[in-house]
Amino acid sequence: MVNAGDMNGSGNLMDFLDEPFPDVGTYEDFHTIDWLREKSRDTDRHRKITSKSKESIWEFIKSLLDAWSGWVVMLLIGLLAGTLAGVIDLAVDWMTDLKEGVCLSAFWYSHEQCCWTSNETTFDDRDKCPQWQKWSELLVSQSEGASAYILNYFLYIMWALCFAFLAVSLVRVFAPYACGSGIPEIKTILSGFIIRGYLGKWTLLIKTVTLVLVVSSGLSLGKEGPLVHVACCCGNFFSSLFSKYSKNEGKRREVLSAAAAAGVSVAFGAPIGGVLFSLEEVSYYFPLKTLWRSFFAALVAAFTLRSINPFGNSRLVLFYVEYHTPWYMAELFPFILLGVFGGLWGTLFIRCNIAWCRRRKTTRLGKYPVLEVIVVTAITAIIAYPNPYTRRSTSELISELFNDCGALESSQLCDYINDPNMTRPVDDIPDRPAGPGVYSAMWQLALALVFKIVITIFTFGMKIPSGLFIPSMAVGAMAGRMVGIGVEQLAYHHHDWIIFRNWCRPGADCVTPGLYAMVGAAACLGGVTRMTVSLVVIMFELTGGLEYIVPLMAAAVTSKWVADAFGKEGIYEAHIHLNGYPFLDVKDEFTHRTLATDVMRPRRGEAPLSVLTQDSMTVEDVETLIKETDYNGFPVVVSKDSERLIGFAQRRELILAIKNARQRQDGVVSNSIVYFTEDPPELPPNSPHPLKLRRILNLSPFTVTDHTPMETVVDIFRKLGLRQCLVTRSGRLLGIITKKDVLRHMAQMANQDPESIMFN
Repeated sequence: MVNAGDMNGSGNLMDFLDEPFPDVGTYEDFHTIDWLREKSRDTDRHRKITSKSKESIWEFIKSLLDAWSGWVVMLLIGLLAGTLAGVIDLAVDWMTDLKEGVCLSAFWYSHEQCCWTSNETTFDDRDKCPQWQKWSELLVSQSEGASAYILNYFLYIMWALCFAFLAVSLVRVFAPYACGSGIPEIKTILSGFIIRGYLGKWTLLIKTVTLVLVVSSGLSLGKEGPLVHVACCCGNFFSSLFSKYSKNEGKRREVLSAAAAAGVSVAFGAPIGGVLFSLEEVSYYFPLKTLWRSFFAALVAAFTLRSINPFGNSRLVLFYVEYHTPWYMAELFPFILLGVFGGLWGTLFIRCNIAWCRRRKTTRLGKYPVLEVIVVTAITAIIAYPNPYTRRSTSELISELFNDCGALESSQLCDYINDPNMTRPVDDIPDRPAGPGVYSAMWQLALALVFKIVITIFTFGMKIPSGLFIPSMAVGAMAGRMVGIGVEQLAYHHHDWIIFRNWCRPGADCVTPGLYAMVGAAACLGGVTRMTVSLVVIMFELTGGLEYIVPLMAAAVTSKWVADAFGKEGIYEAHIHLNGYPFLDVKDEFTHRTLATDVMRPRRGEAPLSVLTQDSMTVEDVETLIKETDYNGFPVVVSKDSERLIGFAQRRELILAIKNARQRQDGVVSNSIVYFTEDPPELPPNSPHPLKLRRILNLSPFTVTDHTPMETVVDIFRKLGLRQCLVTRSGRLLGIITKKDVLRHMAQMANQDPESIMFN
C-alpha cells in the first residue's frame, strides 16, 4: 500500500492529463470522426465560454467574437469562391478562343471582347472584326481555302493537347487529389471521413489552374462540379484560421456544407439552388444554423461573381434566357418523353462510366494517366473541330440551344422561312417552316449528340478536374432542341390536328424549341445525379422563368423514376462505392432480418476481443497491445474475468497520452500501472508511479445488445454518425461493430464484394 503522502504527491503528477495536450481529439488519415464526441466537445467549449463571459468585459468581447466567427468565415468563403469563379470564367473564355485565333489590339481579349472594342464591327458581322485574326490569317495571310482550314484545324488540336498535357502534368506532380469532380469525396468527407490534403492549399491552387486548362482544351467536361471542390477548399482554409473550427472536425463539416452551397451558387449563378444542392445532395449533417449560414455564403459568393460580371451580360451565367410564350398542357407529353430519355441516358452513362473506371483501376490502363488524357483529348479535338456545335465551348453550345429565335438571331437553328407580309412585334414571331439551315443544324446536332454521349463516358474520371453537370446538360439540351423543332414543325404543318387545334392557331407563336432544350437538360442532369428539388430550382434560377417550373418538375421526376428503375445509385454514389469509401447513404434501405450478433467481431472461432482492464495493466502491456494490433480503439473492462464494460479508449489518444506522460511526468516507466478509475489502485510500497488515463476514456460509449436488429444498428450508425458500437449482454462485453463492419455486411447482403470497402 502506498501511504497518504505518496498518494497526494503522485496525484498531482498523475492528473497532468487534466490539462489538454497537443493532438488529443484529432484523427488519423483515412479514419472516421466520432460525431457524438465532437458535438459533446463543442458543447463543453460553448459552456466554458458562456461562464467565462460573465467574469470580465474582455471575456464577454471574446465570447461575442466567437459567436460571430461563423459568419466571418462564411463571408470570406463567399468572397474567395466568387472571385475564383469569376477569374476561372474569364480565363476559360480567353483560352477557349485562343485555340482559334488571337486579338491583335490586346492578346488577353477573347474574341467577343476584341470585337466589342472595335469601331469597325457591324451588327450583321459582329463576330468578324479586323482586330481578331484566326491563326491562318496571322501566319499565312489566308482566311478561306483548304490550306487555311487545315492550318486552323492543326493548331486547334495542338492547343488542346498542350492545355490537356499541362493540366494532367500539374495534377500528377503537385496535387493528385485535384483530379475528378470532387463531389464523391466531398460527400464522403462531410459524412465524417478524414482525407488529409484533399481540401489543402495545394489542391485549391492546382485545381483552379488546371480547371481553366481542361475546360479550355475542349474536353467533354464542365467546371461546375470542381467549383464545389474549390469552394470547399476555401472553406477548409478559412476554418483552419479559427480554433472553433480547426479543433473540431464536426464544426468544420458545417462550414464545408455551407462552402458546397457557395460553390454551386457561383457555378450556376443559383444561390438558392446551391443551398438546396448542399442539403439534398452532399451534406450528411445539416442543422438549421448551417442552412442560414449556407444561404449567407451563397449570397456573398453570387454577389461577388455579379460584381466581376465575367460574361458581360450582367447575369451570373452564360446561358440566361427569357421566353415569351407560355407552355400548353399538350406539351407535357414530349416533356415527359424527354424525362424518359434523361433517365435512360443517366442509367447508360453510370453503367458504362463505372465499367470503364473499374477497368482503369484494375488493368494497366491506370498506370498511364498522362497518355490516356492525351489520347482522349486528341480524339475529342479531331472529331469536334469539323462540327460547329462541338467545336465551341459546351457552355456556349447550351446557351445557343436554350435561346429563343428572335428577329435578330443569326444562328443556323433560327434559319426559318419568313413570311414577307409579317408585321409582328419582335418578341412574338409566329411559328414558321424550317429553312435549309435548320435541317443541316439538326443533322449536325444529331452527330454532336452521339459524339457527346460516347466521349463523356471516357472523359469523366480521368486524372484531371472534370465536372459532369455541363456535358449532361448539353446531351439533354441537344436532344430537347431537336424534339422541340420537331414538335414546332408538326404544329405548323398540322395545326388542324385535334391536339394542336385548341392552342396552336395559324400565325401564332405556339412552341418554343429553347424550352424543350432546357427541359431536356434538366432531365439528363437529373438522370445522372438523381437530384430533384435542387435541380428544378437551379434550372429556373438559370432561366428566370417561374412559369416553367411544372415542365421542369415533370421531366426531373420522370427521369428519376426511370433511372431508379434500373438502379438506385446516382453517379456520385456509384463512384463512392467504386473507390470503397466508407459512406453510409441515408437513402439506402436495409430490410434484412439479421442481428447485431451476426455482424459483431470477434466471430466464432476468432481470437478474443483485445481489451484494456481498468487497473491491472502496465504501460508496457498497453504499448505491446497497441504495437501488435491495428485497431482504432479498445474497450476498457473491469477485469478479463468479469468483462463488465467501463468505457472506450481511442488508440491515437493512448499513444499520445503515454508519450506525453513519459516526457512530462517523472517516475512513469514501463512497469507503471495504467488505471482508468477515479482513485489509484492499491499498490506495493516501492512500485513506480501509476499513470492515470481516465481523462481520455469515453465513459459513455454507444452500446447495443446482441439481439438488436441490424436494421436498428444501421439506423443508429447513420443518424448518430458513429465510428463503432459495442455489443453487450447484461453489462458484459461481447464484441464490437465498426462502421466498416456495417458497410461490409450491407455489401454482403446486396450480393456485392464485402472487401471492396477499403478504408477504416
